[in-house]
Amino acid sequence: MTLIGTTLPTLQILSGEAASADVDVLVVGVGTRDGALAVAAPALPDEISSTLTTAAAAVGHKGAVGAVARVPSPASIASTSVVLVGLGDLAGAGSDDVAARDEVLRRAAGSALRSLESAQRIGIALPVNDPASAEAVALGALLGAYRHTAHRAERSATIAGRTIAIAVGGDARSALDRATILARAVAATRDLVNEPPSHLFPASFADAIVERAQRQGDSVVVDVIDDDELRERGFGGLIGVGAGSVRGPRLVKVSYDPAGATRHLALVGKGITFDSGGISIKPAANMEKMKSDMAGAAAAAQALFAIAELELPVRVTAWLALAENMPSGSAVRPSDVVSIYGGKTVEVINTDAEGRLVLADALVAAQEERPDLLLDLATLTGAQVTALGYRTSGVMGVPSARDAVVRAADATGEPMWAMPIPEEVLAAYESTTADLKNVGKPAAGMLGAAAFLREFVEDGVAWAHLDIAGPAYNSDSAYGYMPLGGTGVPVRTLVEVARALADDSEVTA
Repeated sequence: MTLIGTTLPTLQILSGEAASADVDVLVVGVGTRDGALAVAAPALPDEISSTLTTAAAAVGHKGAVGAVARVPSPASIASTSVVLVGLGDLAGAGSDDVAARDEVLRRAAGSALRSLESAQRIGIALPVNDPASAEAVALGALLGAYRHTAHRAERSATIAGRTIAIAVGGDARSALDRATILARAVAATRDLVNEPPSHLFPASFADAIVERAQRQGDSVVVDVIDDDELRERGFGGLIGVGAGSVRGPRLVKVSYDPAGATRHLALVGKGITFDSGGISIKPAANMEKMKSDMAGAAAAAQALFAIAELELPVRVTAWLALAENMPSGSAVRPSDVVSIYGGKTVEVINTDAEGRLVLADALVAAQEERPDLLLDLATLTGAQVTALGYRTSGVMGVPSARDAVVRAADATGEPMWAMPIPEEVLAAYESTTADLKNVGKPAAGMLGAAAFLREFVEDGVAWAHLDIAGPAYNSDSAYGYMPLGGTGVPVRTLVEVARALADDSEVTA
C-alpha cells in the first residue's frame, strides 16, 4: 500500500516569447505602483502589459497579494486565457527584503495554480529576476497545484500530465530542480498527514518510510524498532501511549550520513497517528482532525529525504515516535506511572497529554549520538493556537538553537516566533509519586510543555522545540500555496536549518 503518492506537475523553462507560448493559460502578475494598477511581467512587451492592466482594472482587480482574476486573452497572447494574480506593492516587491519578496511570489504562484483545476499546460510570467525568485515561483506553483485524491472514487488523472512553464531570466534550471525536490518533500508530508487513520497507523507509517528510503538508494538507512523491542529496551512513553490500541507503537530511526559531513542534525518528530485522547477522551467535535497528530514525524522524515536529495553535506538523523492513542481496557490510566527511556518516571495525570511522553523517549535516544543540534517538532498543544494562531509556530529552547530555527523560518516563509520557557512553569509539573507529572497548570500551556521536554534534554545540548499544532493542518480555508488539510509545515524550515548547519553556522548550547 503506497501512502505517499501525489504526483506534481512537471516544471519547464518557458523558452521564447511568453506571449506566444504554447500553453492553455498564462499567469501574469499585477500590483500597484505609486497607487496605480500595473502589470508586472518582464517577459511581456510593454504594449501587452498595458492591455492587461486595462483588463485588470475592468474586472475590478486591486492588485492585492494572491487575488486572482481570469480573463480572456487579448489577440496578442496565444493562450486561451490569462490569470491575473496580485503581487501587492510592486515597489516593495523590488526591495532589498528578498525573503519577503520571495514569499509574495510563492503565494501569488500558489494562488494562481489553486484556481486552475483543469488547465494542463500553464505558463507563468511573473517578475523572476534571479535564481531565488525563480525557485520561489516554481515552489509556490507546485505546492498550489497539490491535490490529495487518493481516496476519491474519481482520482484526478489530469495532474500527472500537467506542465508548468516559467519565464525566467538567465539559467535557472538548478533553482527549478531544487524547488521540485522541496515541493515533493512538502507534498509527501501532506500526503501522510491527510491519510485516514484506517490506513495510516504506526506499522504502516513505518512501512511507508522504509519504502520511500528504498527509492532514495543507499544514502538513507531506516531502522524500525517494534513494540516488543521498545518494551524490552524500556521505551515506556511509547509503550504507555500505545497500550490502548491493538496497533502497537514504533520508533523509526532514519539516517543520512554523507561522506565528509562534520555536523550532525537530529530531528525528533511526534507521530501520534490518531489521538482520541485515550481514557481522558477528547470531545467528539473536531476529533477527526486528530489524524494530523503525526505531522511532526512526517515532516522530520520528509525533510531528511529532501536534504539527502539535495546532497547537503550534513549528517541528519530523524527519530519518528509513532503510536496510536486509544481508550480501552489496556490503555494507560490517569495516575499511572510510566518510565521514560533512560529512567525518568512520569505520573500520567491526563492521557491526552501523550505527545510529550513519546517525544521524551525519542529525545533521550537521539542524544545518545551527541548531535550538534537537536530539534523536536510536534502538534503538541492547543495553547500554541491560543497564543500564536493557526499560521505561526512557536519555537522554544536553548536561545542559539531557537534563534537558528527562527532565522531559517524567516528565510523560507514559514512563520515562527521565538517564545520563552519561564522557570516558574516547571513547578506545576512536580509530582509526589514520580519524577514529573505530564501536565501542569492551564496557563502558558505551550511554554509548560516545552519546560517538561527540557527535563529530558541534557545540559550543554543545543535543543529547540517547535510547536506546530495550528500551522501543520489547515481546516479553515485554502490560501496562497496552502491547501485545506496537511500543509507540510515545517519541512522547508528544517531543510534550511540543515543548509545553514552545513555552512558551519555556529549553534551552541
